[in-house]
Amino acid sequence: MRNRLLATAAIAVTMVVVTTPATAGPPEDFKALTDEYWAYFLKQAPVYASMLGVRDYDDQLGDISLAAQDRAAGEYAKYLARLNAIPDSGLSPADRVNKSIFKRSLEEAIEGNRFGQRMMLFSNRDGWHQQIAGLGDLIPMRTKADFDNYLKRLAQYPAMNDEALKISAQALNEGYVLPCAAMEGFETTITGVIPADATKSRLYAPFAAATPPAGISAGDWSALQARARTLIDGQLRPAYARHADWYRTSYAPKCAKSIAITDLPNGKAFYNYRIRQMTTTTKTADEIHALGLSEVKRIRAEMEQVAKKAGYPSREAMIADLRTNPKYYAKTPEELMQATARELKKIDGKMPSLFTVLPRLPYGIREIPAETAEGTTTAYYNLGSPENGVAGTYYVNTSKLDQRPLWEIPALSVHEAVPGHHHQIALQQEMAMPNWRKYGTFFTAFSEGWGLYSERLGIEMGLYDTPAKDMGRLSYEMWRATRLVVDTGMHAKGWSKERAIAYMTDNSALSAANIEAEVNRYIANPGQALAYKLGELKIRELRARSEKALGSKFDLRRFHDAVLGQGAVPLDTLDAQMNAWIESERART
Repeated sequence: MRNRLLATAAIAVTMVVVTTPATAGPPEDFKALTDEYWAYFLKQAPVYASMLGVRDYDDQLGDISLAAQDRAAGEYAKYLARLNAIPDSGLSPADRVNKSIFKRSLEEAIEGNRFGQRMMLFSNRDGWHQQIAGLGDLIPMRTKADFDNYLKRLAQYPAMNDEALKISAQALNEGYVLPCAAMEGFETTITGVIPADATKSRLYAPFAAATPPAGISAGDWSALQARARTLIDGQLRPAYARHADWYRTSYAPKCAKSIAITDLPNGKAFYNYRIRQMTTTTKTADEIHALGLSEVKRIRAEMEQVAKKAGYPSREAMIADLRTNPKYYAKTPEELMQATARELKKIDGKMPSLFTVLPRLPYGIREIPAETAEGTTTAYYNLGSPENGVAGTYYVNTSKLDQRPLWEIPALSVHEAVPGHHHQIALQQEMAMPNWRKYGTFFTAFSEGWGLYSERLGIEMGLYDTPAKDMGRLSYEMWRATRLVVDTGMHAKGWSKERAIAYMTDNSALSAANIEAEVNRYIANPGQALAYKLGELKIRELRARSEKALGSKFDLRRFHDAVLGQGAVPLDTLDAQMNAWIESERART
């Protein structure tokens, strides 16, 4: 989820050099510095700015060139130097935390720009071609000017596509190439964006309504629709065709034979960077691998107990039934969406028992776009925008229905919607904190750790009321535990893709299609999958610590409010914050 947010921001990187003071003076104001940085960041990411309700750059896509990336890194270095000159002694406790987070973010951005992997602009399931295809879902369009700006952005896409292909060709020549093993079906994510009928494309979706939006005349609406069709067929279709042809004839024949990121230039250093970035810890690949093996052993024993209580002769027998019995699978996409919607309303009704603070922004559900569904994960979440009047969205994969069991719905839904991603992100959007923190920091270990912890809350919500659903919960926890083993196994220990698939198949109840898609994801996006389990284990550790320290004073709702109440933070910061919360709770009468 975090990567989708960052990719949305990265689509529109317009680098504008900010003049910084060259002369020394008294320590500058921390708020003024971060305000300046945030204004600069929004200029870098005009599409993301539009998503947040900042409409100054609504007709821009931005500059994704390597030169622009270098200019940005240079500016971040200047901000970092100015930040380091501000003494902690003059800051409030809250701003000391903000300073440490700001410093970490700048340092990671600067370090990341030094790796050649920055030229790898797409993964096995996403890229600039998909980001522009989904633009209409992200930016609200209500006025004639909104639609006009959207068309201006689409008109800039061929130039962006050419620049992206230029960078990707350089990456190819220098050996920064995605593995062949993870790229099956990728071409369809390009060719599927614009079907023969341009009006069926997601690019045209904002103009699909036959009736003009309020405030737009019928004549103007017809003219906008005509411009959209002409633009899609006349400029974007050839751009997508160039992209698909380049991928098919130039890239695919030279895809990497090794699946390990560590086999790319400077790959070992990059993988270590990714581990630090994604987990916000100093754990090594070996330490994480060992932790994964331990968690797999623990969860497997719990799965065996569930199978025994359900009357199966073995864990394997129950999983075989769950994977193949038709009663566990929807027959149509609509049936799957209806079952998901019903589960979500049940969960909504449980939320006040777990929190004293609930967000105002609602969420909705949609199907994952058809051109990406077959090769992507089982679901994901996109954030909404209170300023723009856009709800959060829980995307559900309705392809390959015989691989999308109904018993997964409770665990999947609490992770992606509430009390998982939507609840956490929507709350953060309403917090009284600086915008650069509210909208610009998405620590994966925190957000995905919270999502996985939310799956466990389903126990207390009474969601796993059948053996199949309970095994589904354990299978999902096992899924995240096996990630620790297979991600580090493939990228640091020489594991093959086949060994990773066999390990996940043996230990989880996930379907074959989900396991294939997930292993491909870990190959193409190394390190990200490690964050979930490490974050969840930290939150569980903090809950146990709080329960022990507070005894009868422990209030689960207040604990959850406290975990989420400071926004997304690194795990060491969360640990310190919750220690302080324990002391404050002790002092309450």
